[in-house]
Amino acid sequence: MKVKIKNLGVLKQAEFTLGDLTILCGSNNTGKTYATYALFGFLQTWNKMLSLKIQDDKIRQLLAEGVTHIDVLEYAAQTGPIFVAGCQAYTKQLPKIFATSKERFTETEFQVILDTKDIQIMGEVDRQMSSGNFDTRLFSISNSEDSTDLVITLLIEKEKVRIPTNLIEEVIVDSLQDIIWANLLPRPFIASAERTGVAIFRKELNFARNRLLEAMSQTDKKVNPMELLSKNYQDYALPIKTNVDFTQQLEGIIKQSSFLAEKHPEVLDHFADMIGGKYIVTSNDELYYVPTGKEIKLTMGESSSAVRSLLDLGFYLRHIAQPGDLLMVDEPELNLHPENQRRIARLLARLVNLGIKVFITTHSDYIVKELNTLIMLNHDKPHLKRIAEIEGYQPEELISSDKVKVYIAEEALVMLAGNQEKTKCQTLTPADIYPELGIEVRSFDTTIGTMNRIQETIVWGGE
Repeated sequence: MKVKIKNLGVLKQAEFTLGDLTILCGSNNTGKTYATYALFGFLQTWNKMLSLKIQDDKIRQLLAEGVTHIDVLEYAAQTGPIFVAGCQAYTKQLPKIFATSKERFTETEFQVILDTKDIQIMGEVDRQMSSGNFDTRLFSISNSEDSTDLVITLLIEKEKVRIPTNLIEEVIVDSLQDIIWANLLPRPFIASAERTGVAIFRKELNFARNRLLEAMSQTDKKVNPMELLSKNYQDYALPIKTNVDFTQQLEGIIKQSSFLAEKHPEVLDHFADMIGGKYIVTSNDELYYVPTGKEIKLTMGESSSAVRSLLDLGFYLRHIAQPGDLLMVDEPELNLHPENQRRIARLLARLVNLGIKVFITTHSDYIVKELNTLIMLNHDKPHLKRIAEIEGYQPEELISSDKVKVYIAEEALVMLAGNQEKTKCQTLTPADIYPELGIEVRSFDTTIGTMNRIQETIVWGGE
């Protein structure tokens, strides 16, 4: 999956390919967050942006004969133009994604390009639409792994059908999208850089929400509660809204169980060791941090900034995570000691090896260097195995360089459309990654080199 960007924030022109582990590095105010938020917004809303039209005769056949067949390959072949139109529709929504004025995006272009060779018509779909009143099954949608036909079948007598045709089409379209593109467009989960503030003010946000719902219950006017609540956060970008919603729903989220909790509890142990305790949500929806080995419950306000920074990630790992997800973390090093920055790098590599895609922005040389170590140790050589064992690295943490994509947000020469020569502008430059040496990130190396030079001059300059 490739993303192309033009005139998005400070990014004049850029493109990047989503890897199993994707890293955006660079100085402040170089466009990393713009690229991250735009990608998250697309992955969060793509199924609403793509324009698929089911032929009217298929709906008529369903209502007349009780069954119809749709060839999935017919729609898969239209992936290119469908995504062009979908990205154009999404670009118009960027002011809402970023919660800012339309003027900032008048010349913006955002394009997602899928490699049609990667499209695999696979996975069984079995959906049923029911009536809300008596849970009467109205129609079903199904296919099988060895068939490209989507079969829609009425489950009640044709004479009793009272379903709007646009609703039937909407459900069919959702199924088609899942079969064709869902495996190439991962389900995103984001932890924004504002997550520590969301965590500490969770109680106040919940109180405000409850007061609002209470006021609504006392009015005679018909009000859509979700619409009213969403207006409270219309000044926040979608990733921040998503973080707010996530922390407010923890009481329900803890009832779920991730595949990590069920099959890989060692990952949760690694995380608990990193934060030195665990999070709990009481039956009264109160959130606490409990340090390991201590009989004390700390509120988020009483807990360290590192505990607050890792809150979203902790609940995601234990209750939400599923293979194929895209975990997006804006500055995972936020408030973390260098040792924990190394640990989170190892955790992210382990998640990649378990089938979760990871996308991060970072200023941390510690994280990049630890990932370099994991890449360099990932070779079948006796001395490397000995080093890994001595230093406590697990085989599950080592990662192949082929799984990693790194981009540096910086000014560089770019061939702009319509120009005969390259122009220097803000872009995303692919970093070199070597199996034997790891990732080469110039922005870190330059700064570290400057600091070393100054200190050497201080020590030796007088001689």
